Amino acid sequence: MTARGKAFGAVLITLTLAGGLGYAGWQVASAPGSEGPPLDLGRAGSVLYVDDRDGRVRQVAAAAPGEVLGIGPACQRAYAAGGTLACLRPAAIPGGHEIAVYDAELTERKVLRVWGTPSRTRVSASGKLVAWTVFRSGDAYLFGGGFSTTAGVHNLGTGEHYDSLEEFESTVDGKVLDAADRNFWGITFAADDRTFYATMASGGRTWLMRGDLRTKRLESVRDNAECPSLSPDGTRLAYKKRVGEQWRLHVLGLATGVETALAETANVDDQPAWLDAGTIGYARSTDGRPTLHAVPADGSGAPRALRSGSSPAALAKAAS
Repeated sequence: MTARGKAFGAVLITLTLAGGLGYAGWQVASAPGSEGPPLDLGRAGSVLYVDDRDGRVRQVAAAAPGEVLGIGPACQRAYAAGGTLACLRPAAIPGGHEIAVYDAELTERKVLRVWGTPSRTRVSASGKLVAWTVFRSGDAYLFGGGFSTTAGVHNLGTGEHYDSLEEFESTVDGKVLDAADRNFWGITFAADDRTFYATMASGGRTWLMRGDLRTKRLESVRDNAECPSLSPDGTRLAYKKRVGEQWRLHVLGLATGVETALAETANVDDQPAWLDAGTIGYARSTDGRPTLHAVPADGSGAPRALRSGSSPAALAKAAS
């Protein structure tokens, strides 16, 4: 943990208990499901998601998302790539949470404590890097029971652990920003397993940041961009952008700097995911329930509902 306070208050515990099953129930549900075929993390052309009915990770074909192909552990947030599944879930300690990492055989490879309630998780294309974002309370600069966010990274290959991006040096427009109220969330990885993008907030503003795991530095790319998701070819970033009183999905061309608003006009409070080179997946509320949607990445067409659930992750062939 960083020097900023990591204490958890009664509000956090209340939200944890109210937000899902007790730990005993999650412990039973955490193993891959026995009521159906297991997940196949090597099945390219399929999509994983968290089913809001029981919290289990399920797998469907991208082209025909009606039939369930596999069932996995129960998670509050999940993501998979390169034969690795990351699962944010409750921990045994009251109010605590952890990220469980499964390999291609769905063997639990590692469990890491995370200091807050689950928000986002991501895995690099190679399956070697795992990232998480959590909400937490207790920071000295917060008032009235507010929450901040912490984002971190773990390298499964080397064991390197970055507990929080707050430990990195951050520059905005070439000037170091080290304000105590910095918050980070929504990590996405480039193919080199070194470069990443994330959101940073401070003083009521947000920035899209590009980071380097080796140098432990971040630099601003543009402002008003949150929860980035890098395209499979590494040339575009999808993210949500504050427009008026809501978030609107956009795609940025990294080489051109051209930003395109997507056809989804409803409020989307999610980190989008690329279902393929031309399609963005995301969850938004429909009649009070999270529902997976897809929309073209070039601004054309219209959004379409896929099925009830959240945390979409499209599987591709594992990177070599």
